Amino acid sequence: MRVLYLYCHPLPESFHAAIRERALAGLAATQHEVDLLDLYAEKFDPVMSEAARRDYHDTSRNQTGLESYVARLRAAEALVVQFPVWSFGMPAMLKGYFDRMMMPGVAFDLSNPAQAKPLLGNLRRIAGIATYGRPWTRAFAVGDPPRKMVKRYLPWFAARRARVDYYALYHMNIASEAKRAAFMERVHVAMAQF
Repeated sequence: MRVLYLYCHPLPESFHAAIRERALAGLAATQHEVDLLDLYAEKFDPVMSEAARRDYHDTSRNQTGLESYVARLRAAEALVVQFPVWSFGMPAMLKGYFDRMMMPGVAFDLSNPAQAKPLLGNLRRIAGIATYGRPWTRAFAVGDPPRKMVKRYLPWFAARRARVDYYALYHMNIASEAKRAAFMERVHVAMAQF
């Protein structure tokens, strides 16, 4: 399976880098074809410019400058999104990726504005891998927006056929080494069974 691994963390020495290493090892063990898209390393521009916003609905122009990212998304059969949760949301870099990529002609057809239609039927699997600094109860109290983004928002573009999984380590700030190691192993096993 062709997997687009969307990774969003600015620090190469972070716990997230260690999680990514284990996840990629799991995917490699079952010989998936992985396209690692490290948003920070590739210096993805998450800002929708004035011109990009003006061209947003014009499918003949809205992909300008994003052609390679569009091709990678369209080529994927699975999407894995890995990120830390900051202020109970996705990092701005990742949110900007979705703001710019989930557009008419790429993620959905808006030729009939009353009935938008998903265009990413190529996605059969979606997985989120996230860490939270606060406990599950706090995330639940504010509605856990990152979980909803992965489990409800992204599948719509895949014509709701995609299987969706979400792996979260809550209260990471006080998690023991054993708990962190167990989470990395859980992710590794999940990716090996992907």
